[in-house]
Amino acid sequence: MVKIGVIGGTGLDADLNILKDVQMISVPVTPYGQPSDDQVTSGKIDNVDVVLMSRHGKKHDRNPSDVNYRANLWALKELGCTHVLVTNACGSLQEEFKPGMIAIVDQYIDRTKSRPSTFYKVIHIPQAHPFDKIVQKMIEEACKAVGAEYRPGACIVAVEGPRFSTLAESKLYKSWGGDIIGMTTVPEAPLAAELGLFYNSIGLITDYDCWHEDEGESVNVELVAARMKMLAGISRKVLIETIKRIGKYDWSEKIAAKTKEAQGSIMFK
Repeated sequence: MVKIGVIGGTGLDADLNILKDVQMISVPVTPYGQPSDDQVTSGKIDNVDVVLMSRHGKKHDRNPSDVNYRANLWALKELGCTHVLVTNACGSLQEEFKPGMIAIVDQYIDRTKSRPSTFYKVIHIPQAHPFDKIVQKMIEEACKAVGAEYRPGACIVAVEGPRFSTLAESKLYKSWGGDIIGMTTVPEAPLAAELGLFYNSIGLITDYDCWHEDEGESVNVELVAARMKMLAGISRKVLIETIKRIGKYDWSEKIAAKTKEAQGSIMFK
C-alpha cells in the first residue's frame, strides 16, 4: 500500500472536493530538528493516502538554504510515506523549456554549498537516476490527460540561493546542458533516496532565468509570483492525476528493492 507525501505550496489542502477525509496531524520534533511546519495535512485522493507539507512553512518564511530538509523527509517517512512528489518553481535555461510549462525532472546538477545532505555518518547512495522512471511516465500521462503543456527529461541545476544567478552563471549552467534551475531539489532527492522513498519533481517554469535576450522574461520575485499563481490550477490537476496513477500501480516489489538499496548503502550510522 502506498502513501504519498506532497511537498510544495500546491493549494491541495484548500479544496475539500479534492482531498477527502481531511485532518491535521501534529508532527513531532525529529532527530534532526523541527520540520517546516509543526502540522501537516492528511487526507485521501482517489482513495490514496496523501500527506501535504509546506516546504518553506505555511507563511513561506524560510529561504531555500534554511529549510530543514532532513527533518521534512524524516517526518514523511515516519508518517508512513512510500513516495514523495514535489513541485518546484524553476527558471528555464533552454529556449524549448518555456515559461508557463511544466518540466518533468529527470536529472540534477548539484551546485549547493553547505546544506546537510545525509542522515548517516557514512553512506554512498546511488543517484544515477534520482527520479523514478515509472512516476515520470505517470506525470507525463497526467499532463496529457489535463491538457498541460509540458516537457520531459529535464535536468535541473540546483543552486544554493537565495539570490538569483548572475548572467555569467546563467550562461555557464546553460552551456553545461542544464534545462532548468531551482533551489530545492538538493538535498531533497538524495535524502529521500537514503530513506528508501521514491522521489519525483514537477518543475513549474516561471521565467528564463537571466540569460535570455527577452528582458521581460528575466527572473524577479514579481514575475515568479505571477507565474506560480497562473500555474497553480494546472499543476494541482497534474498532481491529482499523477497520484491516482501511483495508487493503481503495484509497488510491492519496487518498494522492497528500494528499501534494500537504501539499507545496503549505509556503511556507518
